[in-house]
Amino acid sequence: MPTTPQMREANEKNAKNVMKRGNVVKSSKKDNQYPVSPELIALFVFVVIGSAVFQIIQSVWVGSM
Repeated sequence: MPTTPQMREANEKNAKNVMKRGNVVKSSKKDNQYPVSPELIALFVFVVIGSAVFQIIQSVWVGSM
């Protein structure tokens, strides 16, 4: 079945558009963005490790009595 002129024109336009897709400029957004800030991670680590150390110290004090 032969293609119509409109279909041929649409196919050529689409082919040109496909060729342009490879040259799309990347966005200015950084790829390595963490959803949580480093300060919040540091606070979380401080609380977890601090509570573990506090628990160890408390168990030593209670165990010695």
